[in-house]
Amino acid sequence: MKAFFAAAALLFGGHLGAQEITLTQVASGLTSPLGIENAGDGSGRLFFVQQDGIVRIFRNGALAAQPFLDIRSKTRAEGERGLLGLAFPPGFAQKQRFYIDYTDLNGDTVIAQYNVSANPDQADASSEVVLLHIAQPFPNHNGGAVEFGPDGYLYIGMGDGGSGGDPMGNGQNLGTLLGKLLRIDVESNPGHAAIPPGNPFINRAGARPEIWAYGLRNPWRVSFDRATGDLWIADVGQNDYEEVDFQPAGSSGGQNYGWNIMEGLHCFSPSANCNQQGLTLPVVEYGHVDGACSVTGGFVYRGRLAPGLRGTYVYADYCNGKTWGISREGNQRTNRLLLSAGFNITSFGEDEAGELYVANASNGSILRVEGAQAPRLTSAGIVNAASFVPGMTPGSLGTVFVAGVLDDGGIVQAQTLPLGASLRNVSVSINGVAAPILALANQNGSEQVNFQTPFGLTGTTASVVVTRGANSSAAAQASIIDPQPAIYTSDGTQAIAVHNSAYTLVTNSRPLARGEFAFVYASGLGAVSNAPSPGAAAPTVDPTLADVHVMLGGNPCEVQYAGLAPGFVGVYQVNFRVPAGVASGSNDLVLSVAGATSPAAKVPVQ
Repeated sequence: MKAFFAAAALLFGGHLGAQEITLTQVASGLTSPLGIENAGDGSGRLFFVQQDGIVRIFRNGALAAQPFLDIRSKTRAEGERGLLGLAFPPGFAQKQRFYIDYTDLNGDTVIAQYNVSANPDQADASSEVVLLHIAQPFPNHNGGAVEFGPDGYLYIGMGDGGSGGDPMGNGQNLGTLLGKLLRIDVESNPGHAAIPPGNPFINRAGARPEIWAYGLRNPWRVSFDRATGDLWIADVGQNDYEEVDFQPAGSSGGQNYGWNIMEGLHCFSPSANCNQQGLTLPVVEYGHVDGACSVTGGFVYRGRLAPGLRGTYVYADYCNGKTWGISREGNQRTNRLLLSAGFNITSFGEDEAGELYVANASNGSILRVEGAQAPRLTSAGIVNAASFVPGMTPGSLGTVFVAGVLDDGGIVQAQTLPLGASLRNVSVSINGVAAPILALANQNGSEQVNFQTPFGLTGTTASVVVTRGANSSAAAQASIIDPQPAIYTSDGTQAIAVHNSAYTLVTNSRPLARGEFAFVYASGLGAVSNAPSPGAAAPTVDPTLADVHVMLGGNPCEVQYAGLAPGFVGVYQVNFRVPAGVASGSNDLVLSVAGATSPAAKVPVQ
C-alpha cells in the first residue's frame, strides 16, 4: 500500500454516487486501524489491528479496555511500517496460538507466532517465536497480509521491497521472497516454518521454496472465498493502474502476476521487454482517476445483512474511498461501483457469520456493510437449465443465477404439483407473468432459481424480475430462443441417461451396448401440441417431436420418442437406439432440432 496517510484525509460526509450498500459504524476510538479479523472460535469477537502495534478486541458492541496484544516495543508505525497483519489458524479454540506480520525496529518483516495467556482475551507477550525474518531494502512496499487458506497453510503477501519501479527486480526474481505470495506450513510443527510439499518451486534451482506465486508489487490484502476457496489478491500499482488478481481454488500455484513487466493490464515500461507469455493478468484494473491511488483488497461477501451482495468480491480504493464489487456474470466478470464512501479505507474484515466490515483510517472507526436487500441478477445469468447457455425457451425449465434468494446452503424443492408461483417467498416474473417455481439452490457459492418458462411466451426478449418477500430485483432482459436444445448432465459432461427403465446413470462401469435403447433428459426442444397448464406435470402420452435428431459419436441414431418427459415439469425426454457403428469408449451425444444443436454430452459405449 502507498503510505497510509500520504493523501489528505477525507471526512465522512454521506454517500456520493452509487449506493448499493450502506455502512453502519460499530466501533470508534481506534488508532490507524489496518486489519479486522475473527478467531473462528465461536466467541463472536472481532480483533482490530492497529498500525502502532496493538490488537484490540471488540465484543458485544464494545471495545475491550485491555489490549489483546501490545508489541509497541518491537515496531514503529511510520509510513507503511508497523503491525500489518494478524491470522488465526483453523481450530484456534483448541490451539490458542496465532500469527502476526510486522516490521521490526530495523524495518524488516517478521512473521511470528504467539500464544494466548490464561486469560483468553490477552496474548502471552513473552511467547513470541519468530518464524520468518525478511530483510527490507526500503521503507515501503512491505505487504502485510497473512491468511490461512482452505488447505491449512499460511499465505503471506510480500511487497517488492520498495522504492519505485522495483529497482532491484524482485518481482520477477525467484531467488528472493520479496514481491511474492508465500505459502508455509506453521501448524504441523508449531514454532517452525516448514515447506508444504505441493509448493511449485521446491525443485527449481535457485528458487525459494516458500514461494507460491510471484510478480507482485505490493499485495495489500489477500483473502479466500469461504464458500469456494478461490483466492483474491489486491496488488497496489505504481503510478497509473491498480489491479485485482484471482487464483481459482485447487490451483497448484506458480502464477506470475506480471510486476514489473506489467502494471495492471499495461506494459510498465513500453520501451523495455514486455513479453506477456506465461503471465496471469488481473481480472480487474482501474486507473488513477477521481483521486484513486491505492487498492485495498477485501472479501467475497457471504453474509445475510446484504443478501443481494452475496457472491460479490468487495474492495476499495484507499485514497478516494470508492468501494467496488466484482461479480461473475455468465462466463464474464463485471466490476460495479457499490458506494462512494468518502474516507480512507485501509482494510476489510469478516466476522464469523460472514458479515463484512471496513476500517476507516480517517477517524479510526470500524463500519459494517449492510443494505442490498433486493435480489440481484443480470441478463447473462438467465440461462437454459441444462446447458447454462444464456436464453430461455418457452415451456422449458430455465435457471436464473441470482444473489439473495436462499441464505443457507442446500436445495429447496417444490413438494407438490402443479408448481406454485412462489417458493420460500421467492418468485420469478417474466413480462409480468408469474412463472412456476421448481427449486431454489445455494451451492458452491452460487444461488439460483429453477422455473418453468411459459409455453406461450413470444418475441425475441423478455423482462425477468426476481422477488424475495417485499424486495424485487431490477429487471433483466433475457433472449427468447426457440428451440435451444441441451442435454442434462451430471457433471457438466456426463449425460444423464436412463437405461432399461431403471433410471440408472450410464457410466463407464455400465456403458451402453450397440443396438439397445436408452434415453436422455433434455431442455429447449420447443413447442408441443398438447402443452400442460403452467407448472403441471407432462402427460404420459405426447406426440413425438418429429424434428429431433440424435448423433452419438458422429453416427445418426434412430429416435424412438422425443417429447415432454411424462410426470416432469418443463423437461423433455429423447429415446434413441445406440447405432451399430459407434466406437467403443466415451462418445459425444448431440441433439439437434430445427437446425439448432445442443452442446455435446459424454456417453460411454462398450
